[in-house]
Amino acid sequence: MKISSVDIGTNTVLLLVAEVMDDSVRILAEKQQMPRLGRGVDRDGMLSAGSIQRVIDSLNALQTFLETEFPDAAPPIVTATSAVRDAGNRDDFIALVKEQVGWPVRLLSGREEAQLTYRGAQSVLNIDPSKTYAVLDIGGGSTEIATGKGGLLENAESLDVGSVRFSERYLRDDPPIPAQIGEARQAIDRAMFPTELAAGIDIVIGVAGTVTSIAAIDQGMKTYNPEQLNGAILTAEKITQFLEEFSTTASGALEARYPQFLKGRSDVILAGVLILDGFLKKTGVETVTVSTGGIRHGVLMEQINPAGQNAVRLAYDIHKDLFFE
Repeated sequence: MKISSVDIGTNTVLLLVAEVMDDSVRILAEKQQMPRLGRGVDRDGMLSAGSIQRVIDSLNALQTFLETEFPDAAPPIVTATSAVRDAGNRDDFIALVKEQVGWPVRLLSGREEAQLTYRGAQSVLNIDPSKTYAVLDIGGGSTEIATGKGGLLENAESLDVGSVRFSERYLRDDPPIPAQIGEARQAIDRAMFPTELAAGIDIVIGVAGTVTSIAAIDQGMKTYNPEQLNGAILTAEKITQFLEEFSTTASGALEARYPQFLKGRSDVILAGVLILDGFLKKTGVETVTVSTGGIRHGVLMEQINPAGQNAVRLAYDIHKDLFFE
């Protein structure tokens, strides 16, 4: 049985296709589009017509890919997150996707987003049941924090802190001046101050584009390789080095330097790394374990095993060359 999921985020639209067998689940394909649906939502409270059209185009492209490469796959479960949650015209957007693409959209609450991310992040890693984990999902519009013992989720919350939201709000120059970076740091610290989820954490798992992008750069990768990234370690020292580089380099120069991983992300990567750094300081943990899992993986695990912890590990089919473009 082949199943699929699509995650409509603030910055990206992500597709995951997997095959479910008796004792395993193989990931067959991943695709990424970067339409930046959330551009201007923090300021205007609405999804713009241009952003909506870019997402519709992205979804149509993914639909064509599915129909061509995996005609026997079930229709994807499509989820939407922060940008759609925050927008005054979210109902119009969801209706338009249904009308023009034919896919119903499940709008996730912040807590649901964190819960699915927890399962998704762990689904591609080997988890120690005795350790306390925090899964940090730095999105474009929000950041989800989910904590638990081993594979058992205990607490989750969503903060209105995101790489696109905070870039637009605070990091207005390119590269930003030190005062803007300081203002962003203070805002991140204030937003994270109320959370009690950062206490007693043994291992921080980082997911989503900020973490996977800098991890890929740190690993010296030339192309996206999820199996190499899963379980990779980012140290606090390395994160500080990225902050120094990204704080003093214009986004165009960053994209030219790291085109494989910062295309469409170079102007918001600094805010994402500031959020990552702020959370590590909050927890006192010195390293981040990288996971390429996320909401789309959690959605698939929810289908396979609705009631409990991840029963199987998602494995990548190394014979397929159908990963991120």
